[in-house]
Amino acid sequence: MVTHARCWWFITFTEKLETMFDFRKPDPAQIDDFIEVQAQLELTYSSIGATRSPAPPDGFQVDHNRICLGQGRAVYEQAKRALQDWQHFRLNWVSLHHPDALPEPGQTVAILAHALGLWVLNASRVVYVLEETEPIQRYAFAYGTLPEHAECGEERFQVEWRSDDDSVWYDLYAFSRPQQLLSKIAYPYVRRKQKQFARDSLQTMKAAVGKDKK
Repeated sequence: MVTHARCWWFITFTEKLETMFDFRKPDPAQIDDFIEVQAQLELTYSSIGATRSPAPPDGFQVDHNRICLGQGRAVYEQAKRALQDWQHFRLNWVSLHHPDALPEPGQTVAILAHALGLWVLNASRVVYVLEETEPIQRYAFAYGTLPEHAECGEERFQVEWRSDDDSVWYDLYAFSRPQQLLSKIAYPYVRRKQKQFARDSLQTMKAAVGKDKK
């Protein structure tokens, strides 16, 4: 019985590695299949929507990063369009595969990253979208992790226009902890990549708004 249990665990772990990690870049059909399977599964954490609050759930690492994009309504509207188009994921080592529609709750997306010679697929689901005018004008949405994701947690992407100084900001807020065995073993490296994503995403949004100004 113990031997059978160990074999089952090893087979399951190997299948997960083959699904999420590959030396070959997955083609669009493989990514579509991956999304279709993950769309049927539940989120991997209980505090769904907790990125609406500044107080994160216990037991998670918190990351909060932001950058000023400029000033005024025109910049805010440009930033909002860029966010809705997922431009904050257009990096040279990360891409995001999503439905051809505006973000909305229930959408399942796949994040494809290239690191250490491996292509890594992670699955997430949009858990909320919000648009508010008080106390600040902001547009935001968040996604949460699904079973085939290296991490467990939630991340919110937000653009805001502040009335006190007319400034427009892109704001990233996330809580996470490692979910897969490989991400637990390589956690220091995972943390470096998370911080790199935040830096790159901030600069990509800055560039996207600057491009629209020209």
